[in-house]
Amino acid sequence: MKVAMYYNNHDVRFEDMAQPAAGPGELLVKVMASGICGSDVMEWYRIKKAPRVLGHEIAGEVIQVGEGVESYRVGDRVFVSHHVPCNTCHYCLSDHHTVCDLLRNTNFHPGGFAEYLRVPRINVDRGTFLIPDGMSYEEAVFIEPLACVYRGLKAAQLRPGQSLLIVGSGITGLLMVQAARTMGAGRIIATDISDFRLDTARRVGADVALKAADARPGKLMELNGGRLPDAVIVCTAARTAISQAFSSVGRGGTILFFAPTEPGVEVAMPLHDIWKDEVSIVTSYGGSPHDLQVAIELIRSRAANVTQLITHRLPLEKAAEGFGLVADAKDSIKVILYPHGADAAAAGARKK
Repeated sequence: MKVAMYYNNHDVRFEDMAQPAAGPGELLVKVMASGICGSDVMEWYRIKKAPRVLGHEIAGEVIQVGEGVESYRVGDRVFVSHHVPCNTCHYCLSDHHTVCDLLRNTNFHPGGFAEYLRVPRINVDRGTFLIPDGMSYEEAVFIEPLACVYRGLKAAQLRPGQSLLIVGSGITGLLMVQAARTMGAGRIIATDISDFRLDTARRVGADVALKAADARPGKLMELNGGRLPDAVIVCTAARTAISQAFSSVGRGGTILFFAPTEPGVEVAMPLHDIWKDEVSIVTSYGGSPHDLQVAIELIRSRAANVTQLITHRLPLEKAAEGFGLVADAKDSIKVILYPHGADAAAAGARKK
């Protein structure tokens, strides 16, 4: 089978690999659509395991069912989660599924940027979800990133009517806009350094979209009825954005650091001001099985209109071009690869 083998952001090769088979308790899935995540181009994170086949935002069709599998059959359209929790450890029972040791050590083989992938038994058991009728393969690609976003907003304890500042209007920032709307957010202000992304933010539901340099406290108060936002969601690892968050959050508000920095990065924090104004600082990583189920429903019901975020649809052999688009972070939002072609993916969605 063909795969896109990652060596670095500027070296992604279209290569051959032996096609896997489903063993007992496993599934073999024909990958119909696979999204390139922003984390796929974080070289500090990915390069240490290169070369490898990346890709975890996938949707496909079951073509082989291993012995003992009863919940799925050939022809089922599925989304498969690459990381799955144990659901029984201290962290899972404390609703911190995404720091579970098992979750951090599970995956499917070889990765989503391949024509086919093998789903291990444990991922079949607790990480495989049927794609609802009427949902396309490319919509299903958004299940995983939207689940992560939903979990982040829960961590920020976003309540209906609260104002929100989203720092960084890449794919996660834009999904934050859509998800926050479904959770009843009040005024949503989005920032970025790219006019293209700011235009997209306005189109998908931000009340205001402005250049990051213009998002000074006085301007934010002017845009938000005389108060700073109740929550600040940081969707970029830029140090200037991190520093900006501390001066942009309102009294009693919350800062969610959603995007990671490289290891070892240290940032000065105005602890006195945070203490005085009762500001909460939270982080969020990944999504739990429940978050995935919520994301599926948000997409199925069209509460989240994810297709308007797709800017590029490419065949697998153009994966290098796709990685370049995402790494450059200019005039692209969501780049989706189609290992069997976009026409095949569309036909597979129609027949269901």
